[in-house]
Amino acid sequence: MLPLKTFRHVAGVCLCLLLAWLSNAANAQSADKFFPKADLMPIGSYYYPEQWPHEYWARDLKKMAEVGFDFTHFGEFAWAFIEPEEGHFDFKWLDEAVELAHQNGIKVIMCTSSPTPPVWLEQKHPEVLMVNELGVTMQHGSRQQCSWSSPVYREYVSKMVEAIARHYATDKRIWGWQLDNEPSHYGQYDYSPAAQASFQKWLKNKYHDIETLNKTWGTAFWSIRYSDFSQVRCPNNKELIAQANPAAILDFKRFSADEVTGFMGMQYDILRKYILPEQWITTNLMPTHDQVDPTRFTNLDFVTYTKYLVAGYDKGLGPQGFRMGSPTSIAFSNDLFRPINGTTGVMELQPGQVNWGKFNSQPMPGVVRMWIWHAFAGGNKFVCNYRFKQPLTGGEQYHYGIIGTDGVTPSRSGQEYIKVIKEMKSLKKDYDPNAKMPKDYASRLTAVLYNPDNRWEEDNQPQTNQWNFMDHLMRYYGALKELNCPVDVITENKDFGKYPVMIAPAYELLDAKLVERWTQYVENGGHLVLSCRTGQKDRNDKLWEMHYSEPISKLIGAKVSFYDLLPDTVWGTVKMGLKTYKWNNWADVVDPVPGTETWASYSNQYYAGRAAVINHKLGKGTVTFVGPDTDDGELEKATLKKVYEQAGIPVANLPKGVILEWRDGFWVGVNYSAKPYLVPIPATAKILIGSKILNPADVVVWK
Repeated sequence: MLPLKTFRHVAGVCLCLLLAWLSNAANAQSADKFFPKADLMPIGSYYYPEQWPHEYWARDLKKMAEVGFDFTHFGEFAWAFIEPEEGHFDFKWLDEAVELAHQNGIKVIMCTSSPTPPVWLEQKHPEVLMVNELGVTMQHGSRQQCSWSSPVYREYVSKMVEAIARHYATDKRIWGWQLDNEPSHYGQYDYSPAAQASFQKWLKNKYHDIETLNKTWGTAFWSIRYSDFSQVRCPNNKELIAQANPAAILDFKRFSADEVTGFMGMQYDILRKYILPEQWITTNLMPTHDQVDPTRFTNLDFVTYTKYLVAGYDKGLGPQGFRMGSPTSIAFSNDLFRPINGTTGVMELQPGQVNWGKFNSQPMPGVVRMWIWHAFAGGNKFVCNYRFKQPLTGGEQYHYGIIGTDGVTPSRSGQEYIKVIKEMKSLKKDYDPNAKMPKDYASRLTAVLYNPDNRWEEDNQPQTNQWNFMDHLMRYYGALKELNCPVDVITENKDFGKYPVMIAPAYELLDAKLVERWTQYVENGGHLVLSCRTGQKDRNDKLWEMHYSEPISKLIGAKVSFYDLLPDTVWGTVKMGLKTYKWNNWADVVDPVPGTETWASYSNQYYAGRAAVINHKLGKGTVTFVGPDTDDGELEKATLKKVYEQAGIPVANLPKGVILEWRDGFWVGVNYSAKPYLVPIPATAKILIGSKILNPADVVVWK
């Protein structure tokens, strides 16, 4: 058994890290002050003056105003124009573009140009380039090719950002600022010498001495042992015969996420020294890229997201779902990004057909409009599409814009933007600043507890080709939306007590402090739902020197005896009430103690009759543990429904694909399914947009 002293030490370290995180978060401004609620959700579009002939600028920005856009977006790919030669900055062209926007009543989001360094920089300093897992050095000719860890790159970025900040320091035509653009290496990790050196420094700061690292990582296994931090390489499975040390992989992913967070924080600090206090600073991230962790970005005013749903990767629901995307895609992004700093926006939303996908289908007519309204429903403070005009040259020629290739005619999806802009303006007259969330809706406010460490660890050690952490999480999240629960996806630094129900899916890495907080939450009346894999390891990726998942045994009122995994052609079954459910991904088999209820049992395999889903009363609340991971999510939904029913919390039962959300006094309904849905709108309600019959890819708004 792990010594209590060691257990407490781990808890103490994590508490210190948590306090440091909270302190860092306090440095960022309160985001609410930047966006008056009465504005609802301004809508804008990207424009690139440097990519179009000068004679088009006035026409294009006038057209942007005529379409109805509130703001535009300049500069994130323009470093070679801002600094055409080292140390020589040219803002004349950008000043003209800003003034043209201002003359047309369009606010400007100004960007830093760090994702696209000029060729002169990379030729003079090739050491700034990142190296991928195959040892290939990235080259000039695209974007995001430089290493966040390179001191030289950071130096040049700092000079460029300071020049922009000084030039536009008191310019009231600038609404806000975006750092970089989708800061990531698009699914790749950096193994450059700069990253190597920075990783070693990161490890030394974390572990202080090499013996602590050896002990934590378990380097006695396979004689990996190190005698100095300079010997530690970035773990790379492509250069190893067998799998890399899992603790090393986890730390490398944490390091990589910290590097990009620090790189953005460096730019934030420079800007904030010069710009007006009413101007906000953000960056836009992609929720699915695991080398970047949005929840770390508490060092900015807030964080926004990029969202493309129709590109061949998201099949959605039904035979035409590939034209609409999944109902949880925008929803989850809303609920993940909004709680980070209290507000969010969509900086980049798909404007129609794209060019870079697995296959690039036409979106369903109406669905672009539906996405915008779904963003509104999720509390976003603005939506911006990429981009205003479809490019005629470059790497995205077939990427739709609001305006087509003739430069003047709106595309089909552009027409949908125009429609939403008119609808949004008409909605303002019905805005009530005193509107309160309906009590029955507020009563089912639910937290989904998320820590990317669990995702990173389980992606690295899935144990079965069928395990996928995000799919597992989405089974619970999707069920919550079908039960019409408002959701916050939160991290451990948030207050648990405000949520009647909290779900922590596959929470594999934990410590004594978290178990204690969960226990207090439940004893005070909260309803906690845990699922398979929870509590298997400590924060350092080490299996407990205890019985399997023992740190949560007292909490759940059961012993987790073992787990089972099945081939993808073999199905296990679970009996819950009168219904049987199928699984073959993962199943924890549990033995409840007296007083713990068994809600579902396994009904085949050699452990038939043993518990699969249990419920344990603790103080004023309950803990529910779900052992299996299914494919269709029906067992997970049935379990959650029972949790709410036993807690006396009313829920709805929406069909898959239909989402109803409340925001600022308005109810919004969207339909990602293949069938119409009759929305149960009260007879006393006022329908503002659409009708009670909610067709696929359509919207209804009422109050």
